[in-house]
Amino acid sequence: MTATIFENGLRTRLQRLARGSVISAIVLGLVSTGAGSAVAAADDESEASSVELLLSAGVRGTVAPGTATTASITVQNDAKSELSAGRVTLEINRTPLADEASVTTWLNDSDATGGFDQLGTDTVAPVDAESSATTSLFLPPEVLGDLAPGVYPLRATLSGAQNEGQDAARTVTSTSVLVVTAAANPPVAVMVPITATPSDGALLTADELSALTAPDGALTATIEGVRGTSATLAIDPAIPAAIRVLGSSAPQSAREWLRLLDALPNERFSLQFGDADATTQAQAGLPGLLQPTTLAPFLTLSSFTEPPDETPTATPAPTPASLPTDGSAPTPVPTPSDEPSPQPTDGPVLPDDAQLMAVEGSTPGILWPRSDVSAADLDTFSTYLSGGAVTVLSSAAVGGAVGAHAAIDSHSVLVAVDAASDALSQAASEADDAARQQSLAEASAYLALSAQASPTTPLLIGLDRDETRTADALREAVSSVDSLGFGLSEVLAIPATPSTLSTEPNPARATALQGMLDSEVVLGEFSTILDDSQLLLSPKRIQIMRATAVGLTDKGFSEAVADVNEQTTETLNAVDIPPASTIQLLSANADLPFSVRNDLPWPVNIELTVKPSDPRLEVQSVTPWTIQPGTTTRVKVPVSARVGSGEVTLTLSLSSPTGVPISQPERVRVSVRAEWETIGLAAFGGLIVLLLGLGIIRTVRRRRREALAGDEEQATSSPDAVEELNE
Repeated sequence: MTATIFENGLRTRLQRLARGSVISAIVLGLVSTGAGSAVAAADDESEASSVELLLSAGVRGTVAPGTATTASITVQNDAKSELSAGRVTLEINRTPLADEASVTTWLNDSDATGGFDQLGTDTVAPVDAESSATTSLFLPPEVLGDLAPGVYPLRATLSGAQNEGQDAARTVTSTSVLVVTAAANPPVAVMVPITATPSDGALLTADELSALTAPDGALTATIEGVRGTSATLAIDPAIPAAIRVLGSSAPQSAREWLRLLDALPNERFSLQFGDADATTQAQAGLPGLLQPTTLAPFLTLSSFTEPPDETPTATPAPTPASLPTDGSAPTPVPTPSDEPSPQPTDGPVLPDDAQLMAVEGSTPGILWPRSDVSAADLDTFSTYLSGGAVTVLSSAAVGGAVGAHAAIDSHSVLVAVDAASDALSQAASEADDAARQQSLAEASAYLALSAQASPTTPLLIGLDRDETRTADALREAVSSVDSLGFGLSEVLAIPATPSTLSTEPNPARATALQGMLDSEVVLGEFSTILDDSQLLLSPKRIQIMRATAVGLTDKGFSEAVADVNEQTTETLNAVDIPPASTIQLLSANADLPFSVRNDLPWPVNIELTVKPSDPRLEVQSVTPWTIQPGTTTRVKVPVSARVGSGEVTLTLSLSSPTGVPISQPERVRVSVRAEWETIGLAAFGGLIVLLLGLGIIRTVRRRRREALAGDEEQATSSPDAVEELNE
């Protein structure tokens, strides 16, 4: 039941393919997360031999004693050429496998004690390229003989078939098991985690929710897969929170999905937000479980103008009376019904964090962390949840066969059968029916062996975190083992069996978490440049929590931590002073412009501090400014030069309004040429005086010319006047 992302589920199928003797040169690889396929490709020759044999018998690998059954053998031809006809032979080893280790050895290494008897043989028709063909062998009761209840090795062999381009026919083998069931089987409960990871690491977007809750979406498949079963649902509260924060703008399919989830009768409990791992947090020494700082930055007021859908009240935290520490079942906590009704307001009422993250009808006080826990971690879990915690662990972490409910140092622990959970998780993620039947047979074998020690002790299955299951695969996987009417309440009611831990903690994840939280402190100081620091801190906290998700493999964890650290560095470098060239100061007093870059999606409030290297250049030391998002703005700083000319270096630094340094200081050279202003003014003044003088001279000379011209005209007109009088 090791909780990992689904790429680990390829293990069994790849191991079986690797041991097929048909392949002379084959390279197996895992493609990107979600592909779920084996690639056989070394060169053109190996492509022709990419053949796999899938075997299952009975009903999901089981048969009642003394009854007939049918074996199904599927030939999968992944090559690009046709596979010729061949012959399949089915054999059984009548020596039962003694324990889980024997089953694993047989399925992975084809190694089992005892000889094999042939059960039947049949001819397989040619198989087209990149196709498959299935043949069935009927097995009457007398062929199986008087097999006692147990798990028996099955082997199928394909011979005489070859692809085009092969020199000779090869042989392919496939291993499986046949479980002869006992008269009575113990009840089995199944836990199904429901998680969904957004691309940005914070909350699912409207587009992502639309895709996930579409008719063919992964979340829709989960609802359809558990419908009609008694599976216990382990729900990441980040999913309903992502839907509710969108209010009326949430996709209709997402709101309908949430309604269907709430309407399911299945018992449920909440995972930690983002499926964060409590084990990592305990080993990092955190005093409490991480929580989102607030979901308020994700709310939009306009999306809550319509009357909201009825939002469930958050399940109250477990109390000492609700979760005992002696390993017994918790007592349900009554929900208060006399709470005051909310008072009407003039505007829309925004939901609080508890309402956004609520999982309706969830059982409180249950943690499902990674299983590499210590006794100290269990003690810490009890302090995380009021009154103690019920912890879900893999049987690989618990010593001995204890059934579904154990007590470890007075701590209540639910124990999931490790090997059976792995096999059933593989079946639930397998879209191919033939491969799924083979995984179901494997799960049946592990459950049968787990029940041998105590046939009446209930068992628990915990599926891996997997966000790519189909509805049909999940439904068949759960239905194959699920005991209707047997769920979480019944498991908790089982008397706890004393047990011990058998794992060694790995501190690597705790160390990485401490580093991310240390960088969050630095980011918190940086966020003082924002009007609302939670715009930055809330998504970052969720990203950190998701980076510790239980379902991440070691590789996935390392990549998630690297992404968080890279984004933190990018954020801290998003506001700075770009390098500038030398500034020419040609006057004694001026406003010098300095560029400040803001790559954040929000406006930032900064204070630009300028310190000159020469006191003869007076500078306004601190200039407050608001830089708009996604822009580079010029901040003008008044300066006054006391020196006629010279070179001065200005040291520029940014800080938040609270004095937190932002980015690295930048130096700018200023070439002061203040005397040029005096020279220029003198020259300009002289030019004006010259122009004025010239204008005056021209005016005087013009007036003199005009006066002389008037005198001459008067002299000319005087004799004429005298002559006129004489007449």
